Amino acid sequence: MTSILDPNASVTLTVGPEQAGQRLDKALALLAGEISRARLQQVIKEGGVSLNGAVFSDGSRKVVEGDTIALVMPAAKPADPVGQDIPLNVVYEDEHLIVIDKPAGLVVHPAGGHEDGTLVNALIAHCGESLSGIGGVRRPGIVHRLDKDTSGLLVVAKNDRAHQKLAKQFADHGRTGPLQRAYLAIAWGVPRLREGTIDAPIERSTRNREKMTVVKEGRGREAITHIELLERYPPLLKGLDETEPLASLIECRLETGRTHQIRVHMSHIGHPLLGDQLYGSGFATKAVRLPADAQAALATLGRQALHAAILGFEHPATAEEMLFESEPPEDFANLQAALARL
Repeated sequence: MTSILDPNASVTLTVGPEQAGQRLDKALALLAGEISRARLQQVIKEGGVSLNGAVFSDGSRKVVEGDTIALVMPAAKPADPVGQDIPLNVVYEDEHLIVIDKPAGLVVHPAGGHEDGTLVNALIAHCGESLSGIGGVRRPGIVHRLDKDTSGLLVVAKNDRAHQKLAKQFADHGRTGPLQRAYLAIAWGVPRLREGTIDAPIERSTRNREKMTVVKEGRGREAITHIELLERYPPLLKGLDETEPLASLIECRLETGRTHQIRVHMSHIGHPLLGDQLYGSGFATKAVRLPADAQAALATLGRQALHAAILGFEHPATAEEMLFESEPPEDFANLQAALARL
């Protein structure tokens, strides 16, 4: 049976009462729910859509009930950037998506200063022909990102339909669905409450464009992080709090997903992450209070102590609830162990 996604196959659709009066591109997006409107606008411009037998390159034409729309989806173009043979820790993979346990140091997407050697380059090589095209290009669909020096779980779409459905879940932030994202963070000091919520909007700093910053209500973008204290270092002994805690292990659950959100929020409440040179530079002198083995473990870490440990979402094709967990990598675990010996 011919699918609307089959490259170069002609599929005819009929405008119903729900689509009548809409623009051609919007009506087509409603009829072809597996393809994004932006992608369909691109196909229209390229001459891949005809209305009642006449090719239309302008998606603004209004349609009426009973109109017939013929759609020919072109084959996906080769990927740019190119694929590169970079080792990947694949946690799960099927024809719709792939879940990766990303190591620290790997950039997710090519950008200035990182034109290659990224996760996208690796996925293009690894997935090959199983990438059916995002936006008409044979490339992986990135729906969320991890900072270069943050390790942990990341899901990537292989086709337009999966990309659209996953993107909607991430845009909804799990408020009406099963999406969940939890991180392990090692922070300086101990938050006042064992459990709490940081609700503070974020925008890019005007003083340092590499940084994000918390701003007053009414500015920036909504940012909400739920935190829970898991461990403190040194630990409580026999219920007595005789020693000022130097650091703590915090679980951070994202309700929103802003750039550097956890790092910014933890710094905002006075507990930046260990190893965070961008948001915790004022706490660097605290490292001298650590025992030699903990100092060595922190120096070996050489990055913010942040790991994406839990990722859950609804499968875009089967609607199955997927849940993945990742143990912290060796550098994070070694620092955690050294701090636990305080």
